[in-house]
Amino acid sequence: MENIKDVVRGKYAEAALRVHTGGSSCCGAGAATECCDPITSNLYDQRQTSELPETAVLASLGCGNPTALAQLHIGETVLDLGSGGGIDVLLSARRVGPSGKAYGVDMTDEMLALANENKRQAGVENVEFLKGEIENIPLPDNSVDVIISNCVINLSADKDRVLREAFRVLKPGGRLAVSDVVTKGEIPTDVRQSILLWVGCLAGALEENDYKKKLGAAGFIHVEMEPTRIYRVADAREFLAGAGIDVDAIAPLVDGKVMSAFVRAVKPAGKGV
Repeated sequence: MENIKDVVRGKYAEAALRVHTGGSSCCGAGAATECCDPITSNLYDQRQTSELPETAVLASLGCGNPTALAQLHIGETVLDLGSGGGIDVLLSARRVGPSGKAYGVDMTDEMLALANENKRQAGVENVEFLKGEIENIPLPDNSVDVIISNCVINLSADKDRVLREAFRVLKPGGRLAVSDVVTKGEIPTDVRQSILLWVGCLAGALEENDYKKKLGAAGFIHVEMEPTRIYRVADAREFLAGAGIDVDAIAPLVDGKVMSAFVRAVKPAGKGV
């Protein structure tokens, strides 16, 4: 578990530093698809990104756009798990307004530094970035209205604990609204065991029914899963080959079985931790 965590931290630190030197995290939200895997490219529209510092956009390594799909209201408190360069936190902060608050939690010092610089450039005051792990969220019980996340929960080796922590910090009646990578049916064990693909959002992905069961076990109700993109091996041939994967060998076993999904769930009203 620690090995996976170290590799993830290293990848995201490298991505943050690359953005600082003028490159994209490959893929950033606005990056050209030729340099990228299809999971992380072209997620945000120009109207959203035009309001943000370029480095926030370039540092995006998500698989969806939870801020576009989550119903956020003025005055709410929002938490982004694995906030990276801060793009979803900054977008959420604008939607909840000055009377609301947007938190981001991330374990990578380089990403936190980048996020705080992006906050300064954006001139957004109702934002706070916290150092921590999503398995141990540094916020009190029953303190958040909405939890968002963008292709991060699948990177954790202890997803049950992440979901229990999310449940703990949500207020009664609070909502989970995350983008994540999931699978339809099983994918080969050797693919799941690849550290490179784990960091690339693939190998850590839960099977969709397992994800729903884990949410239920954590205490959530009204669990919904809405596919937003279905991935074909042909779209990711260059990316997979670069990770040392025999694309032709795995194609029949994984093609069309990996998707980004918007996952919704609710903490029951009147239920504390």
